[in-house]
Amino acid sequence: MTDLSWLLLLYGLSSKHGAARLALWRQLKRLGAVSLKTSAYVLPDRPELYESFQWLAQRVREQGGDATIVRAADVDGVSDAELVQMFQHARAEDYAQIIEEARPLMPSGKKGKSKASAEDIEKIAARFEAVKQVDYFDCPKSADVEHLLQRLSTNTALAQFKTLTIKQYQGRTWLTRPRPEVDRVGSAWLIQRFIDPKAAFIFASEPRAHPEALPYDMPGVEFGHHGDDCTFETLVKRFAIEDSAVMHIGKIIHDADLSDGRYGTTEGAGLLAIFRGWAHLGWSDHDILARGFDCFEALHRQFTSRGRKR
Repeated sequence: MTDLSWLLLLYGLSSKHGAARLALWRQLKRLGAVSLKTSAYVLPDRPELYESFQWLAQRVREQGGDATIVRAADVDGVSDAELVQMFQHARAEDYAQIIEEARPLMPSGKKGKSKASAEDIEKIAARFEAVKQVDYFDCPKSADVEHLLQRLSTNTALAQFKTLTIKQYQGRTWLTRPRPEVDRVGSAWLIQRFIDPKAAFIFASEPRAHPEALPYDMPGVEFGHHGDDCTFETLVKRFAIEDSAVMHIGKIIHDADLSDGRYGTTEGAGLLAIFRGWAHLGWSDHDILARGFDCFEALHRQFTSRGRKR
């Protein structure tokens, strides 16, 4: 494990400020901070998290309490590995709660129909995304929630989609979940490269907050996972894109996103590691998208050139 640095918020707030203490606890939970003891919380040392701790410390002082933020390479009595395990355990509990609450919506058998509406799936996806935002050490339990969402989306009754006309989808705003990875970045590249050259992209967990935008790679939406297809493959089929290099890229994205080994490609694992690394570096969603476009454009050029040589 590489050396880590930590942020500690140490505070004291009188018990007579019960409402303020509850509000502080909720904010710390929303940040994904873990408790070392009653009045000490820890987060990984990242600029945006330091700012959040600064804001909370200010709130404590405004309530007449004391608050101190400490940066530490070592936390006395607790190893880095133990701290990471504490974060993993906290996020595993969050993911398990989502799964437990969503379980009644699952289909009863292999051929059963999901009881989830598109709105139900959106709510579960929004909660999942909120936990992912504070899953600083990539808890493996997140894969279980992703699998659950895929099953709900696949088994939810959706309209039979017909092929779409590209000229009707020009100059649009496209919306997807924050912290884009292989399928979301690849789909955005496909949209701008082959469907909507003037496309604008925004990031949010709730499509209803942006009714003017076209949501993609979100559970229960038209441009998402359908059947055994990832979002990239759905877009290729919906807009009848016939390009051999795009087809090859689609196989890479499918294997990376669904992890079912259908096509036996390996490039997607590298892309996934790079995109996640950029997120850990604190890059914005738009920065990841822009650099990701370069990756997919290079792949497209490589596969196109390879095809010409045959």
